[in-house]
Amino acid sequence: MSPRKRRILSVANAALATVAFLLVASLTCSDTCAQDAERQQRIDASVNRALDWLSKQQQPSGAWLSESYGESTAATSLAIMSFMAAGHVPEEGPYGRIISKGIAWVLSEQQPNGILVGVQRSHGPMYSHGIATLMLAEVAGMVSGDQADRCQKALEKAIRLIVDAQNHPKGRQHDGGWRYQPTSGDADLSVTAWQLLALRAAKDIGCDVPSQNIDRAIAYIKRLRVERGGGFGYMAGHGATVTRSGTGIVALEVCGEHRTPETMAAAQLILARPLTKQEHYFYYGVYYCTVGMYKVGGEEWKTARPILYETVLGMQNPSGYWRPIHGSERGAGDVYATSMSLLALCIEYGYLPIYQR
Repeated sequence: MSPRKRRILSVANAALATVAFLLVASLTCSDTCAQDAERQQRIDASVNRALDWLSKQQQPSGAWLSESYGESTAATSLAIMSFMAAGHVPEEGPYGRIISKGIAWVLSEQQPNGILVGVQRSHGPMYSHGIATLMLAEVAGMVSGDQADRCQKALEKAIRLIVDAQNHPKGRQHDGGWRYQPTSGDADLSVTAWQLLALRAAKDIGCDVPSQNIDRAIAYIKRLRVERGGGFGYMAGHGATVTRSGTGIVALEVCGEHRTPETMAAAQLILARPLTKQEHYFYYGVYYCTVGMYKVGGEEWKTARPILYETVLGMQNPSGYWRPIHGSERGAGDVYATSMSLLALCIEYGYLPIYQR
């Protein structure tokens, strides 16, 4: 046989082998692929219904409401990030003006000391401040003109307040963390996670964020790891929960602590105790567990992914919103629950920089 014929035969055999492999692979994964495709269609439809509902909840001022506290920089910032997570940007498309109006309202609420809270009352102003600062860091490169300048200046002041609040004197076990007030002398995982996400997002776009402040926050969160059973507690000495474990994973993963012993132990806890609607702070858990397991990736994400998605999809009202059912979250309201659900469902769209792998 001539070299040319051998080469043709070799190419043909390789092609047949490839076709055979693809056919077997297609048969093997056909059910799984079909389920994934069907679920993705339901996710896309769910997201569209939720965005339509959320757009209609914006107040004339540009704000969104929290059930207990009225116009809220936290609720507004979560709503803005929800639109962005689904691929919408300021001043463009069907929701562009809505996003820009919301950003303008948050900027108008910043106080002289930098805190992004305004006159509203809340469980603790550092919650709202961390969420609003994260939002500004995510939109900073998407706005233009006067709003771009205002975002940059507001972000710099907001970051300075976060750094100063972390540096406020605290006991040894709380060092590196944050709590409800800029002058708090203690810390907890929940408030700390929002501040750390904000710092990381701001640092990623070139803001002056001292590395030692991020390092101290990472060290604080690692001290909240619960050795027995894995996961993270709310404060030092507290037991682990599913929701807090997701929170700890996200906070560490966005800072480059990828698949570390701490995050993997927390991931195993989430897999062993899947999130259900009976979980207190359920929508908080929806957000943090979905984002956290996505950031962990690997087989852990493949296992958790359908459970988390189906749990969220099953809780949506036909009108498009999600409603908190436990007293501990009910006061936050439908905008909060809907935004947290949207941020979870949109994680694989990959539009928000802070959540990208």
